[in-house]
Amino acid sequence: MKPSPLRVAVAGSSGRMGQMLIETVRAAGDCTLTGTLDLGTDIRAGLAQAQVLIDFTRPEGTLAHLAVCRELGIKAVVGTTGFSDVEKAQIAEHARHIAIVMAPNMSVGVNVVLKLLDMAARALAEGYDIEIVEAHHRHKVDAPSGTALKMGEVLAAARGRDLRDCAVFGREGVTGERDPGTIGFATVRGGDIVGDHTVMFCGTGERIEITHRSASRATYAQGSLRAARFLADKPHGLFGMEHVLGLS
Repeated sequence: MKPSPLRVAVAGSSGRMGQMLIETVRAAGDCTLTGTLDLGTDIRAGLAQAQVLIDFTRPEGTLAHLAVCRELGIKAVVGTTGFSDVEKAQIAEHARHIAIVMAPNMSVGVNVVLKLLDMAARALAEGYDIEIVEAHHRHKVDAPSGTALKMGEVLAAARGRDLRDCAVFGREGVTGERDPGTIGFATVRGGDIVGDHTVMFCGTGERIEITHRSASRATYAQGSLRAARFLADKPHGLFGMEHVLGLS
């Protein structure tokens, strides 16, 4: 007997990512779209038939949606970025009651890159400076991107550091010689760039670059559906894409 399709609701349905998610859910043979959420939508009505919500919106909207998901026992895939530490703690509390996959980037390729960065940072621990350059479209409201920050966290952890203690987010004027223990960030915003990320390991006589470029939001949508399927048998807990892809 064929299993019932996974019932999915999508938040931010009028946005570019929301539209891509809707198309992807409708095209999937094992999923069905049961509702959408947008500004002014009755959240409970939009979630009434869903088993899982996919949310790529803003922090305040996502938190409001998760509160209702927790009340209704609905699982969630969260691709929203820009959360504060306090807001992340609120999400972790919700995850004690419902299953949540939360990742700053749902692309399968990006999450493989994160694994490669961990390996590279350990192997290039001495004599290599790390710089992260990211570029996105003109409409993106947070900087650096959540993906760039996640890369920084992975790199810092691989070197036994906390990113908050070693990140440099801007340089201007006479900055002095570079501190070798820091991780630098540079941000580009313009046009319709979907998302580019490059990590440079700069040594003496050589430079290693690991780059991921997104040409379409479809990669994020496909990864989100993999995350939604992963949650099907999870009663509660907070997971990342490394769990979904078996990379943890």
